[in-house]
Amino acid sequence: MQPPRYLIIGRVLKPLGVRGELKVEILTEFPERFASLRQVFLGDDAKSFLVESARVQGDYARLKLAGIDTPEAAATLRHLFVYVAREEAVPLPPNRVYLYQTLGLRVKTTQGVVLGKVVDVLDTRANDVYIVRNSTREILLPAIPQVVKEINLERGEMIVELMEGLVE
Repeated sequence: MQPPRYLIIGRVLKPLGVRGELKVEILTEFPERFASLRQVFLGDDAKSFLVESARVQGDYARLKLAGIDTPEAAATLRHLFVYVAREEAVPLPPNRVYLYQTLGLRVKTTQGVVLGKVVDVLDTRANDVYIVRNSTREILLPAIPQVVKEINLERGEMIVELMEGLVE
């Protein structure tokens, strides 16, 4: 499984002001990263934009992109995701991983039973849910400390402790 080229850090909500600035919903655990942005990518085609200015205001970021100089131009970017190159990802603290890094991991119970591989991750707002698939079934595992005991990228595995009723 290939890692993604880009990571989502926000979503354009609407134009701000008359200079083409954008109000961006922050979708990263590291909102401070907006202050140092030099380049972002927008939309499914990952169109590149140089960042003229960026700052966080409460739960939102305010972005000014080169070449977007009017409210009308800014409005064409509404609802697009804002990405950064994967290489510019903020280094995570120990025992933390980016969601894309869990894709393809072999999932084993604390007793050593192989359940399958992580094929996708669902965002349920309360917590993420790993979709684990093997040749015969699909299992949904909540990404909570009571279930996920260890993620080891070097070994390519996730160790889980199944809760009562989680798997039949």
